[in-house]
Formats: sequence, C-alpha cells, structure tokens
Amino acid sequence: MRAFVFPGQGSQKVGMGLALAEASAAAREVFEEVDDALGMHLSKIMQEGPEDLLTLTENAQPAIMANAIAVLRVLETEGGVALADKCDFVAGHSLGEYSALCAAGAFGLADTARLLKLRGQAMQAAVPVGVGAMCALLGADIEKAQALADDAAEGEVCTVANDNDPGQVVLSGHTGAIERAIARVKDHGIKRGMALPVSAPFHCPLMQPAAEAMAEALDKTPPGPLRVPLFANVTAAMTSDPAEVKRLLVEQVTARVRWRESAIAIKEAGVESFVELGGKVLGPMIKRSVEEVAVTSVATMDDIEALAKEL
Repeated sequence: MRAFVFPGQGSQKVGMGLALAEASAAAREVFEEVDDALGMHLSKIMQEGPEDLLTLTENAQPAIMANAIAVLRVLETEGGVALADKCDFVAGHSLGEYSALCAAGAFGLADTARLLKLRGQAMQAAVPVGVGAMCALLGADIEKAQALADDAAEGEVCTVANDNDPGQVVLSGHTGAIERAIARVKDHGIKRGMALPVSAPFHCPLMQPAAEAMAEALDKTPPGPLRVPLFANVTAAMTSDPAEVKRLLVEQVTARVRWRESAIAIKEAGVESFVELGGKVLGPMIKRSVEEVAVTSVATMDDIEALAKEL
C-alpha cells in the first residue's frame, strides 16, 4: 500500500516550479490556473522572488500547494499515473492538508488556491506582529515538549504546535512564553531550542480568529467527495467524510499538527511506501517516526520519471 504526502510551510524557495514549468505544459497549466484564481502572478514570485515576498504566509501557502499539484499533474498526464489507482491514502502537513485534499478531488485547484490565500491572510491578521512566536525543540519528545510548554506558559499561551517526529517538536504561543521556553530547554533535558523565522504563532489558540474566518470560507466552498481517504492532522486518523473534513480543517488552524502520530497510523493501516510530492521535508520526519517503510521525495522531472517507472 502507498500514501502520497504533501509538504507544509517552510518548503518554499525562490525558483520553485521553474524547471517543471519549462519542461511540462501540464505544470504550466497548474501555475496559470492558480495565477488566474488569485488574480496575481504568483508563479513569477515563485520562480523569481524576491524571497521576502514568497515567504509571506499568504503567498507561501498557495505557492507550496501549486508546486505540489504541478508535480502530481505531470505524474498523471505524462507518467500515465492515476492517483486513485496508485495511492491508498493522502496526508499533508498543515497547509499540505489542502494540497492532499486537492489531489484527492475534494477541492478544485482554483478553490484550493483561493482558500489557502485567505488562510494565509487570516493567520497573519489573527495576531499582531511581535505578539506571538514559535520555536523548534531539537532532541525533544512530546512528553518533554509538553512539560516545557506548561512550565514556560506562566499564564500566557504556550502549546505544542507540531509533533513532527520523535526528536523534533514545535511550540507556539505568546512571544514571552516562547522566549522562556527557549531559555529553559536544558532544565527539561532538551538539546536545543531555536526561534523560528515566522510572522505569526500558528497552530495555537491565538489563531482562533483565523479559524473563524476559515469556517466561513469553508461554508461557502465546502469539500466534496474524496477519491482516496485522508489521514487528518488533528486526529492522526483516517477520514473520507466531507463534513468531517470540513470540521477538521477549521480545527486544524488552532490545533496541533500530529504528524509523527499520522506517520505511525498510516503505517499501521498497511502502507509500506510514502511518496512526498513537491518537497523533501516530510520524508526525513517519516523515516525517523516509523521503520521499515520506503520513502520517496518527488520534486523534479527526473524524480517524476523515476516514480512513474516504479509505479
């Protein structure tokens, strides 16, 4: 059995999609459709920068999705691979969940792009710049990370935002609490704490205004039927019910991304092969979370051609 997985924020880089667009009409069509849906030349920002414009949350989120779906479309059109025939489950990390749902047919490409643009704007607007922050904990398991978050909160918000793999957990919350957490890592037997270069504290209760904005948006653009089931970030469990998917997408804005648990649950469902589309970020996390699985990262034409032969 096989799962297709889709990366989240942080996997963007200037030049993304350029070689793919030059090599494939199918990729160009994806980027053009996203540009048209957003009424802006996002593909130009992806390919030429500047980096600070691409890194803006409202641009990075649809850009990462567009790149991943372009890889999938090239695989489907030029590799002759139908997702539903070669893939048993999909999953994505944070915004990557929208890419996964687009791949599974729950959202059209244009709607996915518009939803992610709005999601990025809403997440940025939810907390004034400087009020919130995030940090990565290296050498921390979930229990140590939770104990540190509880210790550092001191009446402010400080929660586990991402449980990525057995040695990497991300905290999110008020800036003061995150600074205290970084200062106290050694007290909790954690190797290192690093402030993350993000503009808002994602996946914590401070994001509630963004969750409300997404609830409204998803009322107007609800997910449809899925061609293959999704393993959801919020539950680390499988679902193919559009109503549940919609509810979980709203919860996801303020809730923990349970990626380590998702990788374990996907393996336990019988998956032996993970394919990451559009990045090389999730593969290492999966390898650290579960043993005896094959992990392939697919981002270039060479990668796509190699995967098409294998499938």
